[in-house]
Amino acid sequence: MFEKKPRACCARSRRVTDGDAHLEPRRTRHRRPQANRPEPAPAVRHARRARGETSPAWLLLAPFLLAFLLFFFGPALQTFYLSLTESSLTRTSGFVGLANYATLVQDPSFWASLGNTFYFALLTVIPLTALGLVMALLVHRFVRFQSWLQGAFFLPYVLPISVMTLIADWMLQPSSGVINYLVGGQRAWLADVHWALPSVAIGTVWWTVGFNMLMLLAGLRNIPAELYEAAALDGARGFTLFRAITWPALKPVMGTALLIQLIASLKVFGQTYILTSGGPYNTSRVTLHYMYETAFTQSDAGYAAAVAMAFMVVVIALSLLARSIGRRAA
Repeated sequence: MFEKKPRACCARSRRVTDGDAHLEPRRTRHRRPQANRPEPAPAVRHARRARGETSPAWLLLAPFLLAFLLFFFGPALQTFYLSLTESSLTRTSGFVGLANYATLVQDPSFWASLGNTFYFALLTVIPLTALGLVMALLVHRFVRFQSWLQGAFFLPYVLPISVMTLIADWMLQPSSGVINYLVGGQRAWLADVHWALPSVAIGTVWWTVGFNMLMLLAGLRNIPAELYEAAALDGARGFTLFRAITWPALKPVMGTALLIQLIASLKVFGQTYILTSGGPYNTSRVTLHYMYETAFTQSDAGYAAAVAMAFMVVVIALSLLARSIGRRAA
């Protein structure tokens, strides 16, 4: 008797459980159907997350972008309109359309100044980057003297252009200059047709090479030391380390330095204006100097605006080309 009761209980509980199992679908059958909301795709979720993360960045960049539009595109549009007129510094005669640009294409003085600008860029961009790399390697190599070397190399860059040109003019003097004392003779470097622009370029390299040194030094310090240690364990030494580790890691920084120096060299004006005034015989007159003379000496603001617009297109095109080449090389 005592053995049959548990069986009955088990059977009863089994029936109750089975009944509950049969009743459960009936309950769900009478429920109100709910709308199925599909899960967003991973790409959609990622886009929403990225949009939320970049919103504060756009808010922080908004003042700079507004100032950029106000102080760049506003004057650029005004300059373009001025280039379509026959204007002086004090009056606007009338609308002449593309006449200033037609004159510009046939102007030998403009093309000569543009050639001088390219020549100056050729004399400065590569030497500035190469010397900056050598200086950065020296500072990075001699740890004990890093502060002294870094300060000595960067010090000329903080000088104003007036002080830099005074020092360069003193060094290039025919009778008492340091350069003539070292090479011998009494050459008038800044008055020589062949040496005027290279002399200005040499002074510019001495003046601004510290900026490139600082950029490349920051790139060197970002290279993990573990890479050099692993290569040293494999037997790499000296130039092999530079070729296999340092040079590939510095390529992005080198590209940025080259682009910055290219734009700065194309926009040269102060050095040539103070040291040579464009001479002798306009052999050192660059494009910005020619634009300045056209606007303020000849009082032809419309034609000077056309020169400015054409030169802006040249600088932007060369900058985009250099950036594209740098990306492919990297």
